[in-house]
Amino acid sequence: MKTMSLFEEADIEVREPDPMTTVQVGSRVAQIPLRKRRREACNKLMEILQELEGKDIHIGSYNAGGRHYWVGNLKLPRLKLDWYPPAKYSKAYIPSAIVLWGSRSAQVRIFTNYLVAVREQEYMGYTHWLLDFRNGFWEHPIDSYYSHYACLTITKFKD
Repeated sequence: MKTMSLFEEADIEVREPDPMTTVQVGSRVAQIPLRKRRREACNKLMEILQELEGKDIHIGSYNAGGRHYWVGNLKLPRLKLDWYPPAKYSKAYIPSAIVLWGSRSAQVRIFTNYLVAVREQEYMGYTHWLLDFRNGFWEHPIDSYYSHYACLTITKFKD
Protein backbone atom coordinates (compact mmCIF):
# COMPACT_ATOMS: atom_id res chain seq x y z
CA MET A 1 0.00 0.00 0.00
CA LYS A 2 1.42 3.32 -1.07
CA THR A 3 0.87 6.51 0.92
CA MET A 4 0.84 9.91 -0.71
CA SER A 5 3.38 12.54 0.15
CA LEU A 6 2.45 16.11 0.87
CA PHE A 7 3.22 17.34 -2.66
CA GLU A 8 1.60 14.62 -4.79
CA GLU A 9 -1.70 15.23 -6.53
CA ALA A 10 -4.65 12.93 -6.00
CA ASP A 11 -7.05 12.02 -8.80
CA ILE A 12 -10.27 13.13 -7.13
CA GLU A 13 -13.26 14.22 -9.14
CA VAL A 14 -15.20 17.12 -7.61
CA ARG A 15 -18.89 17.38 -8.49
CA GLU A 16 -21.65 19.72 -7.49
CA PRO A 17 -24.02 18.21 -4.92
CA ASP A 18 -27.42 17.05 -6.11
CA PRO A 19 -30.10 19.68 -5.50
CA MET A 20 -32.12 18.79 -2.42
CA THR A 21 -35.35 20.25 -1.12
CA THR A 22 -35.68 20.61 2.62
CA VAL A 23 -38.93 19.57 4.26
CA GLN A 24 -39.42 20.65 7.86
CA VAL A 25 -42.26 19.34 10.02
CA GLY A 26 -41.98 20.46 13.62
CA SER A 27 -38.47 19.67 14.80
CA ARG A 28 -37.82 17.03 12.13
CA VAL A 29 -36.06 17.87 8.88
CA ALA A 30 -35.79 15.70 5.77
CA GLN A 31 -33.99 16.39 2.48
CA ILE A 32 -35.35 14.94 -0.75
CA PRO A 33 -33.12 14.55 -3.86
CA LEU A 34 -34.59 16.03 -7.01
CA ARG A 35 -32.27 14.51 -9.66
CA LYS A 36 -34.29 11.29 -10.24
CA ARG A 37 -37.59 13.16 -10.53
CA ARG A 38 -35.95 15.74 -12.80
CA ARG A 39 -34.54 13.04 -15.11
CA GLU A 40 -37.94 11.31 -15.39
CA ALA A 41 -39.72 14.62 -16.06
CA CYS A 42 -37.12 15.73 -18.65
CA ASN A 43 -37.34 12.42 -20.51
CA LYS A 44 -41.13 12.65 -20.64
CA LEU A 45 -40.97 16.31 -21.73
CA MET A 46 -38.45 15.63 -24.49
CA GLU A 47 -40.61 12.79 -25.87
CA ILE A 48 -43.64 15.11 -25.94
CA LEU A 49 -41.72 18.00 -27.55
CA GLN A 50 -40.19 15.79 -30.24
CA GLU A 51 -43.71 14.57 -31.07
CA LEU A 52 -44.97 18.19 -31.27
CA GLU A 53 -42.08 19.50 -33.38
CA GLY A 54 -43.34 21.17 -36.55
CA LYS A 55 -46.87 21.68 -35.18
CA ASP A 56 -48.61 24.74 -33.74
CA ILE A 57 -48.70 24.91 -29.93
CA HIS A 58 -49.75 27.46 -27.32
CA ILE A 59 -47.73 28.25 -24.18
CA GLY A 60 -49.14 29.56 -20.90
CA SER A 61 -47.83 29.90 -17.36
CA TYR A 62 -48.86 30.58 -13.83
CA ASN A 63 -47.04 30.62 -10.53
CA ALA A 64 -47.42 31.39 -6.87
CA GLY A 65 -44.81 33.99 -6.17
CA GLY A 66 -43.76 36.06 -9.17
CA ARG A 67 -40.23 36.60 -10.48
CA HIS A 68 -40.93 35.52 -14.04
CA TYR A 69 -43.03 36.73 -16.93
CA TRP A 70 -46.63 35.60 -17.03
CA VAL A 71 -47.59 34.18 -20.43
CA GLY A 72 -51.15 33.42 -21.54
CA ASN A 73 -51.71 31.35 -24.70
CA LEU A 74 -48.64 32.50 -26.61
CA LYS A 75 -48.82 30.79 -30.00
CA LEU A 76 -45.67 29.15 -31.35
CA PRO A 77 -46.41 28.10 -34.93
CA ARG A 78 -44.24 25.42 -36.55
CA LEU A 79 -42.41 24.53 -33.35
CA LYS A 80 -38.65 23.97 -33.56
CA LEU A 81 -36.53 22.61 -30.69
CA ASP A 82 -33.10 23.50 -29.38
CA TRP A 83 -31.44 22.52 -26.14
CA TYR A 84 -28.33 23.43 -24.25
CA PRO A 85 -25.69 22.09 -23.89
CA PRO A 86 -25.95 20.85 -27.47
CA ALA A 87 -25.62 17.08 -27.66
CA LYS A 88 -27.40 14.14 -29.18
CA TYR A 89 -30.45 13.48 -27.03
CA SER A 90 -30.55 10.22 -25.06
CA LYS A 91 -32.38 8.99 -21.94
CA ALA A 92 -29.38 9.73 -19.70
CA TYR A 93 -28.92 13.28 -21.07
CA ILE A 94 -30.60 16.10 -19.14
CA PRO A 95 -30.50 19.45 -20.95
CA SER A 96 -30.18 22.48 -18.68
CA ALA A 97 -32.25 24.66 -21.02
CA ILE A 98 -34.79 23.81 -23.72
CA VAL A 99 -35.65 26.49 -26.28
CA LEU A 100 -38.99 26.34 -28.11
CA TRP A 101 -38.84 28.38 -31.33
CA GLY A 102 -41.86 29.65 -33.25
CA SER A 103 -42.12 31.85 -36.32
CA ARG A 104 -40.66 35.40 -36.41
CA SER A 105 -38.02 34.47 -33.83
CA ALA A 106 -40.60 33.90 -31.07
CA GLN A 107 -39.09 31.72 -28.37
CA VAL A 108 -39.74 30.34 -24.92
CA ARG A 109 -36.86 29.04 -22.78
CA ILE A 110 -37.49 26.28 -20.27
CA PHE A 111 -34.82 25.95 -17.57
CA THR A 112 -34.99 22.40 -16.29
CA ASN A 113 -33.05 22.77 -13.03
CA TYR A 114 -36.20 22.55 -10.85
CA LEU A 115 -38.53 20.60 -13.15
CA VAL A 116 -40.16 17.84 -11.10
CA ALA A 117 -43.20 16.59 -13.03
CA VAL A 118 -44.93 16.61 -16.41
CA ARG A 119 -48.67 15.97 -16.31
CA GLU A 120 -51.13 15.48 -19.19
CA GLN A 121 -54.79 16.53 -19.32
CA GLU A 122 -57.32 16.33 -22.12
CA TYR A 123 -60.18 18.78 -22.12
CA MET A 124 -62.84 19.73 -24.70
CA GLY A 125 -60.88 18.61 -27.79
CA TYR A 126 -57.40 19.73 -26.85
CA THR A 127 -54.48 18.45 -24.79
CA HIS A 128 -52.65 20.25 -21.97
CA TRP A 129 -49.20 19.26 -20.76
CA LEU A 130 -48.46 20.83 -17.38
CA LEU A 131 -44.81 21.26 -16.39
CA ASP A 132 -44.35 21.62 -12.62
CA PHE A 133 -41.34 23.48 -11.28
CA ARG A 134 -40.62 23.17 -7.55
CA ASN A 135 -38.15 25.22 -5.52
CA GLY A 136 -38.66 23.99 -1.97
CA PHE A 137 -41.22 25.65 0.26
CA TRP A 138 -42.14 29.29 0.64
CA GLU A 139 -40.16 29.64 3.89
CA HIS A 140 -37.27 27.38 2.79
CA PRO A 141 -36.51 27.83 -0.93
CA ILE A 142 -33.56 26.03 -2.49
CA ASP A 143 -32.74 29.08 -4.62
CA SER A 144 -33.99 32.48 -3.47
CA TYR A 145 -34.08 33.85 -7.05
CA TYR A 146 -36.93 31.53 -8.12
CA SER A 147 -40.50 31.30 -6.89
CA HIS A 148 -41.33 28.28 -4.75
CA TYR A 149 -43.76 26.86 -7.35
CA ALA A 150 -44.45 27.55 -11.01
CA CYS A 151 -46.31 25.76 -13.79
CA LEU A 152 -45.89 26.06 -17.56
CA THR A 153 -48.69 24.78 -19.81
CA ILE A 154 -48.21 23.52 -23.36
CA THR A 155 -51.46 23.21 -25.30
CA LYS A 156 -52.00 21.37 -28.58
CA PHE A 157 -55.41 21.85 -30.18
CA LYS A 158 -56.84 18.97 -32.20
CA ASP A 159 -56.43 19.28 -35.97
